[in-house]
Amino acid sequence: FFLIQELLRVMRTIDDRIVHELNTTIPTASFVGKVDPGQTCKQLYESLMDAHTNRERIIKNCIAQTSSVVKTLREEREKAQDDVALLKQLRKEQTKLKLMQSELNVEEVVNDRSWKVLSHLIVMMFCPNIQS
Repeated sequence: FFLIQELLRVMRTIDDRIVHELNTTIPTASFVGKVDPGQTCKQLYESLMDAHTNRERIIKNCIAQTSSVVKTLREEREKAQDDVALLKQLRKEQTKLKLMQSELNVEEVVNDRSWKVLSHLIVMMFCPNIQS
């Protein structure tokens, strides 16, 4: 599970640095003619979409695999109720499953925050007369 968490942490870099990404990819007034802000926003949007899709896929695959292991261990546990090692393994896998499910919630919060920042920027770029 800790390897999955580390992988997700690295994959969330784009979200963690969204303001920096926006500041470095969106042109200032002096560079507006040299860079297409619409294209830049589109590329950032696509990068975020890809990152979010990939992370969600990884988390859901891990949840599915761990759920399968938990199911198998539960079935084995019903047959061998006195097996303490089996019970320990089942509890360990159930804990891992809960942690992975909570990662899905973390992912939702991270994604939501990034979309809010990106949406705000788009409004500011393309509708500068709107007060936020």
